[in-house]
Amino acid sequence: MKLAEGPTTEVEVRIEAAPAEVWRWVCDIELPARFSKEFQGASWHPDTAAPAVGARFVGRNRHPQIGEWETTSHVVRYEEPVVLEWAVQDPANPAASWRFELEPDGDGTLLRQWVRLGPGWSGLTVAIDRRPDKEDKIIQRRLDEHRENMLATVAGIKELAERAAR
Repeated sequence: MKLAEGPTTEVEVRIEAAPAEVWRWVCDIELPARFSKEFQGASWHPDTAAPAVGARFVGRNRHPQIGEWETTSHVVRYEEPVVLEWAVQDPANPAASWRFELEPDGDGTLLRQWVRLGPGWSGLTVAIDRRPDKEDKIIQRRLDEHRENMLATVAGIKELAERAAR
């Protein structure tokens, strides 16, 4: 596995709530901080009134081995109530790309969260540059960390959306 190949991971959950109900939780950029061990929160850029293509937000993160950092993300896809996708740092060469996708499923919703690492510069790039012989393991570990946080996030959204839909 190589960073240049854009490794990905994805999680999915079925939610007993309509897509419109799930969408309002997905669009709350602060919400994942309630469930993630790493993501600490986010705030929209002052020139942003609402999520839309081109909107920017600053995310705050913390990792026991890396420390704390902030990134600016750019919304690159916004199709209500279907997809919200953002690129971290440079939209043309992102450090990572993240996406929530909603799909109607009977009287509920399938919610997917997806991430692609690279190809742009990030803390992951630094780790790989230090130990290029361990690139596969470094990437797999990072994907596993993201997957754990993503599973917690979609489970949290499921709980909130189902409670609100009752």
